Amino acid sequence: MDLGLTGRRAAVAASSAGLGLASAAALAREGVAVAICGRDPARLATAVDRIRSEGGTVEGLIADVSSPEGAAGFVDEAAEALGGPLDVVVANAGGPPRGTFSTTSIQDYRDALELNLLSTIAMCQQAMPAMQANGWGRVVAITSIGARQPIGTLAASTTARTGVTGFLKVLATEVAGDGVTVNSVQPGVHDTDRLHSLGAADRGALIGDIPAGHLGDADDFGAVVAFLCSDHARFITGTSVLVDGGATRGL
Repeated sequence: MDLGLTGRRAAVAASSAGLGLASAAALAREGVAVAICGRDPARLATAVDRIRSEGGTVEGLIADVSSPEGAAGFVDEAAEALGGPLDVVVANAGGPPRGTFSTTSIQDYRDALELNLLSTIAMCQQAMPAMQANGWGRVVAITSIGARQPIGTLAASTTARTGVTGFLKVLATEVAGDGVTVNSVQPGVHDTDRLHSLGAADRGALIGDIPAGHLGDADDFGAVVAFLCSDHARFITGTSVLVDGGATRGL
């Protein structure tokens, strides 16, 4: 299926590995010129090499999107590096550390809100005027199933990502008439570095909670993000798509 994205420009945040990189690679395979970012120069270079080895057009930028200023700066640098205003923004950032209600401090919540909520708002504020002026745009935020089904051991993450979902719904309603769609993708457990950083050593137990019977594949996730950015998805906005192998139990 031709997604109708050839020649578009996209900024994919926090994309030197994991689901961000998979999303950038999927867009690049569809003919999108992508700007990716990370804080580690070596890992970023490896990510750039991967996309270019598949024939994609990519610019790698050293950027830290964990603050609103850094996130907005990445959008500006991406547009400059790609030679024009952005058509697509994939908002993404690292995840807050583990913590329950009793172990999560007020500062932990502040950090999580800045990392996941305020950074997304900043990216959208920076990119939206050009999308509206052009009459076409796509925003896709990578959040978590925790925004749909709260995760007690990730209290700060669940709180911040739920806030992102609310913000995106408000934004989607406001800009739908301008040809801009705004959605989020809520990943379940995928086989990425983030999984290992959380200390999830018992893969068997994790898989046992997933009706599909296996961990998620990052490239499959990236394909979902790319579809939401496509012309075919122009009537999908203000929604959240679960990519979790059936792990979320709610309706």
